[in-house]
Amino acid sequence: MDLPDRLALLGAEADIMTSTCMLDHVADWVASGEGGIVANHNLHSLYLYHRDPELRAFYGRADLIEIDSTPIVAWGRLMGYSLARSHRSTYLDFRDDFWSRAEAGGWRVYHLGGAPEHGEAARCAILKRHPGVHLECRHGYFDMTGPENDAVIADISEKQPHVLLIGMGMPRQELWLHQNYDRLPVVVALPVGGAFDYEAGVTYTPPRWTGQAGIEWLVRWAHDPQRLFERYFIEPWALLPHLMRDLGKKLTGRTPPPMPPAMARDQNWRRRQALTGAHTTPQAPRPVAQPQGSVVPVRRQAEG
Repeated sequence: MDLPDRLALLGAEADIMTSTCMLDHVADWVASGEGGIVANHNLHSLYLYHRDPELRAFYGRADLIEIDSTPIVAWGRLMGYSLARSHRSTYLDFRDDFWSRAEAGGWRVYHLGGAPEHGEAARCAILKRHPGVHLECRHGYFDMTGPENDAVIADISEKQPHVLLIGMGMPRQELWLHQNYDRLPVVVALPVGGAFDYEAGVTYTPPRWTGQAGIEWLVRWAHDPQRLFERYFIEPWALLPHLMRDLGKKLTGRTPPPMPPAMARDQNWRRRQALTGAHTTPQAPRPVAQPQGSVVPVRRQAEG
C-alpha cells in the first residue's frame, strides 16, 4: 500500500492523509503481520519537538505522522500544499471507524494509559458501542524505568495485541514508545493522548463540528483555561522563527539540500535493524509533497 505524501512545515514533517487513509494503513499492517508507528503533530508537539532531541528521534522513526491541528493545516494551505480540513486527524473523529474495524477484523487492542480508576469506565463505554472488540487496558501510572516498566512490557507481550494505543500524554507517551518499541511484540502503535479520558467521560468532549470549524482549541481552553492557557497562547510564539523560515522559502523559492524521502526512509530502517533488530519492514517509496507552483525538496529527519 503506497504511503501518503510527506511535507515539511514549521521545522518538522507530517503526512498528507485523512483518518480513513491512516486506518487503511493500520488495517494493512495488521493483516500482513507487520508493526508500525503512527505519530501525530499539533502545535504543542512542535513546541516540544524543537526542544527535545529524543522526541525528534521518535518522529524520525515514525512510519506515519498525522496532522492533528487545524492551524497546521491552514498554514500548509497558505504555503501552497494541497491540504483540506479532512487532513486533520484526531482520535475523537476516527474512533468509531477504528473500533468498527477492530471489531470486524478481530483485532486485539491494548490501551496503556490513563488513571487506574478510569480504565474500566472507558472500556465499558467502548464495548457498549462495539461489543465484539477485544480490548485490554492498563493504567499509565508506573515508573518508566526498572521493574514496573518491565512488568508493563511483559503484560503487553503476553497479550500479543495487534494494536497498541498509548494514552499517557505528550511527550511521555512518545518517549516511552521510543524507548521501548523494540522490546514489544510486533504491533501497530498509536499515541492517543487523553482518548480514554474522553471515553470514560471524565474530560469534556467538544462537539465535533468545532474541529471542522477550527475552534475546537478555543472550546477546550474555555473548559480548562488554567491548564491550557500556556499551551494555546504562549507556546505557539516559539514557532515564529520556523514560520518565518517557511515564509521566506515560499517567497524566495529557496530549497534545502535535497534528500529523496525513499532514501531517507530506507536509511532509517537499516539503522534501526543494525542497532536494535527492530521489526518493521521498509515500505514503498514515499512521494514528495510539493507546494503548488514551486519545488521544495523535503529533507527527512534522521533518527537518533
